[in-house]
Amino acid sequence: MPSEFSPHVSDIAPGRGALRPARSWLHSDAPSRSLNGPWRFRLSPTASVAEDFAADGFVDDGWDSIPVPSHWVLEGDGAYGRPIYTNIQFPFPIDPPHVPDENPTGDYRRNFDVPADWSDAERVVLRFDGVESLFRVWVNGVEIGSASGSRLAHEFDVTSAVRTGDNVVAVRVHQWSAASYVEDQDQWWLPGIFRDVTLIARPAGGIEDVWLRTAFDDGRGRVEAEITADAAAFPVTLRIPELGVEHVWPAPADVAPVDVTGVQPWSAEQPRLYDATVSTAAESIALRVGFRTVEIRGDQFLVNGSRVVFHGVNRHETHPERGRVFDEEHAREDLARMKRFNVNAIRTSHYPPHPRLLDLADELGFWVVLECDLETHGFEKVDWVGNPSDDPAWREACLDRIRRTVERDKNHPSIVIWSLGNESGTGGNLAAMSAWVHARDTGRPVHYEGDYTGEYTDIYSRMYASVPETEQIGADSARSALLNCTPAQSARQRTKPFLLCEYAHAMGNGPGAFDQYEALVRRYPRLHGGFVWEWRDHGILAATPDGTPYYAYGGDFREVVHDGNFVMDGMLLSNDVPTPSLHEYKAVAQPVEFVFDGEKVVVTNLRHSADTSDLRFRWRVEHDGLPVASGDLEIPVVAAGGSQRASLPPIAVAPDAETWLTIDATLAASTPWAAEGHVIATAQLDCSARRPVPAVRTQPQADWRTGDGTLSLGIAEFAGGSLVRLAGRAVTGPRLELFRAPTDNDESPSDGIAESDNSIAGVSSADLWRRDGLDRLTNRRVSVEHTADALRTLDKVSAADSALSVMVESVWSLVDGELELRVEIEPSRGWQTVWPRIGVGFELPDGVAPVDGAQWFGLGPLETYPDSLRAARTGRFSATVHDLSVDYARPQETGHRSELRRLTLTSGSTEVLRIEALPDTRGRRPGFTLSRHTPQQIARAERPFELGASTTSHLIVDAAQHGLGSRTCGPDVWPEFALRPESRTIRLRISAG
Repeated sequence: MPSEFSPHVSDIAPGRGALRPARSWLHSDAPSRSLNGPWRFRLSPTASVAEDFAADGFVDDGWDSIPVPSHWVLEGDGAYGRPIYTNIQFPFPIDPPHVPDENPTGDYRRNFDVPADWSDAERVVLRFDGVESLFRVWVNGVEIGSASGSRLAHEFDVTSAVRTGDNVVAVRVHQWSAASYVEDQDQWWLPGIFRDVTLIARPAGGIEDVWLRTAFDDGRGRVEAEITADAAAFPVTLRIPELGVEHVWPAPADVAPVDVTGVQPWSAEQPRLYDATVSTAAESIALRVGFRTVEIRGDQFLVNGSRVVFHGVNRHETHPERGRVFDEEHAREDLARMKRFNVNAIRTSHYPPHPRLLDLADELGFWVVLECDLETHGFEKVDWVGNPSDDPAWREACLDRIRRTVERDKNHPSIVIWSLGNESGTGGNLAAMSAWVHARDTGRPVHYEGDYTGEYTDIYSRMYASVPETEQIGADSARSALLNCTPAQSARQRTKPFLLCEYAHAMGNGPGAFDQYEALVRRYPRLHGGFVWEWRDHGILAATPDGTPYYAYGGDFREVVHDGNFVMDGMLLSNDVPTPSLHEYKAVAQPVEFVFDGEKVVVTNLRHSADTSDLRFRWRVEHDGLPVASGDLEIPVVAAGGSQRASLPPIAVAPDAETWLTIDATLAASTPWAAEGHVIATAQLDCSARRPVPAVRTQPQADWRTGDGTLSLGIAEFAGGSLVRLAGRAVTGPRLELFRAPTDNDESPSDGIAESDNSIAGVSSADLWRRDGLDRLTNRRVSVEHTADALRTLDKVSAADSALSVMVESVWSLVDGELELRVEIEPSRGWQTVWPRIGVGFELPDGVAPVDGAQWFGLGPLETYPDSLRAARTGRFSATVHDLSVDYARPQETGHRSELRRLTLTSGSTEVLRIEALPDTRGRRPGFTLSRHTPQQIARAERPFELGASTTSHLIVDAAQHGLGSRTCGPDVWPEFALRPESRTIRLRISAG
């Protein structure tokens, strides 16, 4: 029979039975045993299944084996169900607090041993660090209790149920419960025991909990200790050997602050930690102490008296094979990679991570916004009716979640802000959570984005505010009303530090405009930066029926409702490959700024607390991308926030080549996160002698040759006025290309207030492009003229069922013995939308030697677009066709390189064709894309494996490309980077390889 504290899946209570109060996750020398490993497992389709499995003598020989920690839907190759991805939607009826009877329920069992010497323990505790969703626990047939709060820690007192020697623990886990209504985060639903399970012997005279609160002021540190222990446990000793601290508190009443001199502060840039222990005769607890003071002074967020700028990311716990199961080695490398890309802050979206991650954040150095496991976003669909955030019946559940969040992680110096949760509307329960935090921890402020009017939070926070709106928040002179605020509330919010808790939605190819937000943060001190959404894609490794691997997203597991590839929105691909957007972010967030001023360079240190003594400055000069000189740049040490001027090296300017100076700031010595020489900041200066754009001129009496119905001019062969061969190999083109495989941002509907003009509310740019037929253009040859010195064709390009058109004039000629192509592109009147690109395409069939690579002089090495250029530098680069593209989870526009000067197409090590790109009369240079598929083929594919094999390489030379923006969740392309239909010229000189 169920005991009196057996829960129903619709029970709102956060826990029942022998559930203990929340406390810190501590490194103690008290005896403990990990219960991780293989458990016996049985999955039932409903919650209504007999509880006989919990009996002490139950025989589970016929059960499966499953690892703990794990998610059952990621085990057994689908035998235990499949993952479900939703962003906002609930994958069950909105009927709070009820869930369907079709509720997958996993029963777990395992035996464990209790040593004989544990008989002296005051109590035995069973700890679960993460179970999704509601779970119940039995030990030796005795029901112990239940708990919910999937990403929170729960401890049960099992003293009365355990025995020396062999024991059995049984756990029942329900996938759905009332708690699921407050765990509606944008991520996969992944049930199971997915974090550690530990059996702990609590000694008599031990320490129940410790909190070492620290402060720092001008070399002086303070430790305020909170010791939770019986009076009989005293005396308690605090030791910090490196600081010479050994302080004994004889009794609870004697516990008082300890002042320490000669302290180095902790910051994200200089994460100075001191090993400390807090001990009684029975137990010693090890901690790492960082001294820092967090405060809000006016509208400034300060740590140790200096303003903090958050160059942050939102980080989910996700792995393509393990889901949210923690892997310390992988997590450490993940955080080290963040540091290498100038990320200095983490918002733990939207729940507390595995506690070891915070140890790593303390050690490597991050500002952390620690978020509670709370989100009720699905209630937005019913206009927030019944929202648990404002229903008194849910108050204890909400308070339990914030208590467990703060108590578990309160000792970490990296945590500088507590966050109540995410996208849960607003209401009295959130206000009560905030009040509890303020009473419990006066040393850290409270954040919650949904508190638009600032009734109960200390920081003004928004997500996806546009650049103009963000400026209005930051400017002292602004008087406009803020979102959902009255004028008075707006004025109050402008007295607080402002944080973009989410911005720059990094889904697919994008986002654009990182640098615009960064410029505002530099200009307005109230703006403290923000957190990109998000750090990495959540793809789950899967395979097609023929074994082809791919990273699955929503819908790939036949979910009833899902949100597609919206879960693939990180700056890191699922396989740990950084996207170009992460490189762009690194460049925008670089902590050293170079400003060239004549023969000097001004070096500004943008860091919070570290000077530049750990950096080395290197320079190099290149002529047309070829290095000609290099050396060290002598720059005096620059204090945090300071600047220094230094002389530039002598620069030999080439008369007939571009001359570029590049300066890198590199690590002078290895760190725990990067090797010596790692580049943290770069700047380039164009020192070239100015040269005029070559005039359009032809060579009279061109050497025309005819035969077999073809016409030849230099290395080019034509049939009927159309190109058929170049340098002896089949090539067709140029063909007007206005379409690109839509990015995720291109496919996102406009909100009607998009920054780009001609947008339509609820309609995506990609829909408008397809409406206008840009993906299915047809060609009509208007005329062919063959003169003594040139071949001229005129084509009218348009789409079925459209009167809109583009005239394309192509002129082939010989210039100084070299083949030149000039293309003039002129749109008709009446185009009503932005264009994705203005370019011309060439097809290069494989023949005996496929074009499989490129060498170029221009911007690189990664793809670039008008609003994403900061990571690029001018130089010589090379790549294979495959490496020119990015394997986004959903195939889309990729691979464009801007500001092209020269391009060589290669087949293996053989040069096939050389192309020189000339600027137009306004000095604008084209870009190029080289791919094995056309934009139309890429657009039709939903996943990379659907593209299939190709027998042709496709070169597109673009006069212009539309920007990227962040429209999947945020602003559209800024007008400056929007491509409007316009006349453009492309000039190319082509020679044999």
